[in-house]
Amino acid sequence: PARCHGGDHSHGNLPSRWQHDHNDGGHHLLFGVPKKGRLYEQVKSMLHGAGIEYVRKDRTDIAHCTNLPMSIVFLPAKDIPTYVGEGDVDLGITGEDCIAESEADIDVLMQLGLGKCNLSVQGPREEHLKAESLAGRRIVTSFPKLAQKFFASLEEPGKPTQIKCISGSVEAAIGLGLADGIVDLVETGTTMRAAGLEEVAVVMKSQTVLIANPKTRHKELVDVLRRRISGYLTAQSWVMVTYNIHRMNLKRAEQITPGKRSPSVQPLEEDNWVAVSSMVRKRDAAHVMDELEAVGARDILLTSLLSTRLGE
Repeated sequence: PARCHGGDHSHGNLPSRWQHDHNDGGHHLLFGVPKKGRLYEQVKSMLHGAGIEYVRKDRTDIAHCTNLPMSIVFLPAKDIPTYVGEGDVDLGITGEDCIAESEADIDVLMQLGLGKCNLSVQGPREEHLKAESLAGRRIVTSFPKLAQKFFASLEEPGKPTQIKCISGSVEAAIGLGLADGIVDLVETGTTMRAAGLEEVAVVMKSQTVLIANPKTRHKELVDVLRRRISGYLTAQSWVMVTYNIHRMNLKRAEQITPGKRSPSVQPLEEDNWVAVSSMVRKRDAAHVMDELEAVGARDILLTSLLSTRLGE
């Protein structure tokens, strides 16, 4: 179980429901997140937006939250499923590819939409290979279990694929003569193309997910964190549009802005005019404003959302 690490820290903004004594053997929830890279920066912004307050000191891999009974542990993304599955960490953020490779027993609580990529078989661009032609040959990867499973169905009897596991710079293996093909992650394809490679087949699609240990003793707090993160992510995809419109044009305006459930309509002091508020998808916002103006809406305002709670 996740311990509070003694009384070496305090919570400056902890709600009464989460008050606890660090000297009575109490426990913190431990939340494992990627320790570096672009995904770390994205997760850091997401946690801040979800109202999770902490300060990570230089050269430390743990940070204690000031407003929740929780400590954040910064770990390699590939190790997080194992830590969560074995109960050393209660909650984690990692990729679906890492979960599949680890075969850890975890609960996937939600997809986060970050780090979308393919785990792909890649080969030299000039050879235009097919996956079947790489079966039984030399494959370098940092995902040996997934690679073995993928090639197992393509192998001829007595000719197993030679899987070699390395970490980092997998794409260099072919150029160095160490492999005939590789299995590696492809996000934009820039690194793959720069190495003279092409995507031969997709082993699996992956994105970042929120996971939990099925037997965590912090189920209430896990649910609070899931709802906070979900609310923040929803807010990143939606904006609030407000406008004034004459009642005779209201039906047409409501068709343009139906909202998540329905628009909010309030009468104005001026006869037959109303104020309308509605959530619209961020990607459609500019087009919606154009359409509203065309049907007679006035004083149209667009407002960003910090977070949401829309019910489930």
